[in-house]
Amino acid sequence: MPCLAFTHARRGPTSPRLSNKHSATKPAGQRGIDDARATQIQASLIKSGYLSGEASGHWDPQTQSAMQKFQEDNGWQTKLIPDSRAIIKLGLGPQQDSNISAGTSSAMAAPSMSPAPGFMQR
Repeated sequence: MPCLAFTHARRGPTSPRLSNKHSATKPAGQRGIDDARATQIQASLIKSGYLSGEASGHWDPQTQSAMQKFQEDNGWQTKLIPDSRAIIKLGLGPQQDSNISAGTSSAMAAPSMSPAPGFMQR
């Protein structure tokens, strides 16, 4: 008896069923900058000479332009969301623990050379 192959409709990448499956998910990535962070960035851009006036706390076109110019001058991407390297260079990056950055952490101190308990020295 010959075997018969069952045929079925294949769904391609443009199938409505596949594309609708992902339409309800939240888009990835940052969509805006909150006012407190915008104030910090603006203050640093003013201090660096890329922005004039006072920090408004709003991610406005003047702030976007100043950040793009700052990133361009440093050879980084000039998208609307600030590059992490730009944030660090503006002095707004993650804070380091002073013990770790100084290299004097107690966890990194040299261990004592006393014998383990129960060990007899000769």
